[in-house]
Amino acid sequence: MTTSDTPDLGVYHAHEKMRDSQIEMIRDGIDSLQSGGALLAAAPTGIGKTAASLASALHVANDRSQEGLKPKIVFMTGRQSQHRIVVDTVKMINSRLPTGVSRVKLVDIIGREGMCDVIDKSTGKCNCEKESTEEGRQRKRNRMKDIILSEPRHVEWGIKYGKQERVCSWAAARAAARDTDVLVCDYNHVFIEEVRESSLPAMGINLNESILIVDEAHNLPDRIRNGLERRITDQVFRRALSDVQEYKGNLEKVALQLDTGEAYGFGDAVKLEKQIKALRDDTVLRKWFDSKTVENEESDWDDLRIETNDFLDAIGNAIVGLDDSTSDQISIIREMIGNLMRVKIDDDDSLEEEEQNDCIRLAEMLDVCIKYRNSDALALVFDNILEEPRISSHLLDPGVVGGPIFEECAGSILMSGTLFPPIMYCEILGINEEGYRGKEYNSGFPPENRHVLIASDVTSKFSERESSFGPISQHITSVLEKTPGNVAIFAPSYSMMERIASETGYVFGRHRLKEERGMSKRSVDGMVNRLHELRSMGKNSVIFGVLSGKLSEGIDYSDNILDAVVCIGLPLPPPSAKQDALFGYYTSRFGRSRAWKYASLQPAVNSVLQALGRPIRKAEDRAIVVLLEKRLLEGRSRDCMPGSMDSLRTSSPSRTGKHVERFFRIPKSMGSS
Repeated sequence: MTTSDTPDLGVYHAHEKMRDSQIEMIRDGIDSLQSGGALLAAAPTGIGKTAASLASALHVANDRSQEGLKPKIVFMTGRQSQHRIVVDTVKMINSRLPTGVSRVKLVDIIGREGMCDVIDKSTGKCNCEKESTEEGRQRKRNRMKDIILSEPRHVEWGIKYGKQERVCSWAAARAAARDTDVLVCDYNHVFIEEVRESSLPAMGINLNESILIVDEAHNLPDRIRNGLERRITDQVFRRALSDVQEYKGNLEKVALQLDTGEAYGFGDAVKLEKQIKALRDDTVLRKWFDSKTVENEESDWDDLRIETNDFLDAIGNAIVGLDDSTSDQISIIREMIGNLMRVKIDDDDSLEEEEQNDCIRLAEMLDVCIKYRNSDALALVFDNILEEPRISSHLLDPGVVGGPIFEECAGSILMSGTLFPPIMYCEILGINEEGYRGKEYNSGFPPENRHVLIASDVTSKFSERESSFGPISQHITSVLEKTPGNVAIFAPSYSMMERIASETGYVFGRHRLKEERGMSKRSVDGMVNRLHELRSMGKNSVIFGVLSGKLSEGIDYSDNILDAVVCIGLPLPPPSAKQDALFGYYTSRFGRSRAWKYASLQPAVNSVLQALGRPIRKAEDRAIVVLLEKRLLEGRSRDCMPGSMDSLRTSSPSRTGKHVERFFRIPKSMGSS
């Protein structure tokens, strides 16, 4: 269908011809945004959801500009590859705009650490412009700002230009954002309070005058939770004391150099030193940690939920009474937090990330605890996994952060191929159901290009796992034997992946590639590039990875580089105090049935859906997917899957082999017809 056939869709279209599902999504987006509501779109790869969301948002923003107020569009995504897609899409939109319509301005930005070479943590300044005068610095920034606004450019261009011209690309991008139509950024700019309060006002962006687009929105609940996750061990007090003493010593040196009686902040540093020393030496606090260790050892799990106020009382009792203050316990802890946040120490590059500035680490943990001390939306969990007592904070309800943001903004579109079911994400993100519209869109891809097989004879369920290992290996062997190209195999855990990889002895001449814990983005990209290199040499590969891992989510396996994907089991979260707290919280909010679905089953199924979506990126791509988990055939699991997904049942490894052989016997030209 062409644009001329659909006059009600506005003019901001990246493509002359659009799929029916893309047109449907544009209409739904316009309807939702015009009323300031939220569209939650379960939109599979290939329908053009980036172009659809931008078409809707730009159309509504342009309409509102006639009323004297033009909202900014904040497009959030966690991947730089998606940043590039947004930039390229806006370029395509601009190339097709009719005469008389202003071209769309775009600014692409990432975190400061990614745009500036070196940042002095004590001053907050970078060295990008260290050789420039103030006048020269401003002139260069203004020039770069004008270039950024003249044409949509990816952030990598800005970084390269900044280094070449000795100008801070981060500062120039923030200045340009004041005059842009579309800001492309990470979720953190909106959903992490400290980042939002420091970045949006500096860029001239008001949340209530912004349209939010959230890409890969199935990740948003966990990204919000991670933003409030803090960890400390009982050793933090010892290390924090060392940091405070170093900071106090530096203040003394400054006073000596300036020949003043006392440096600013020295009195607070002295008081802070007393408090942290008291925390380190307090026998009651030490007994508190010891008692929790005993309770944890006697519990059924590896961790233990603790009461937030119980922890704060243990901290407060150790520091109350150190001076003549008549303030209450919480006020004293708040004052200590402020002083901890001001502690600056010289960075030691030889230290691991976990060892740097424990004052900030302790302050952030205490701040989260105080903020949510009377809320059941936060759980504190104690464990001894690191062979020393550790406390972690876990936000159970991302809606306490997300809800007010979606309520305040001028409208929103949340989209993902696995934003399923949309109503679940609406509820857990705290989106007002009055303005909510949830929709599952059809990919429009030929269904015969992706066959999904579900095995009825194997499972990763703990009580049956051992007896299933043999048949699982046989299913995998059948897929490897009958697939002519590359195969990806995803297990529910690293330990199971290692066992499957070791027991899959013969891979029919394929090169083995395996995911490692904590792989960097560069390593992941390198592995995918290696697939393409090997195929160009006429060689096939097999990838071993994990569900919800780096290789099964958020990676574009382009050019139909994967011919088959095997997903083993269902990655349900293991029993733990954290998971029990989440289930209990959701039970109180949604009832027991939905609590199990929202806390455990649906996230596990969505991990499988993410993995099975990897091989099909375009309409002409073809691949077979084999799901080795009989629980996916059960009613409650089937209810967690999109209604548009067709599947076949396979009852044995030999049947799997026949299905795979038959699939690849059909020529691609027939499969795509």
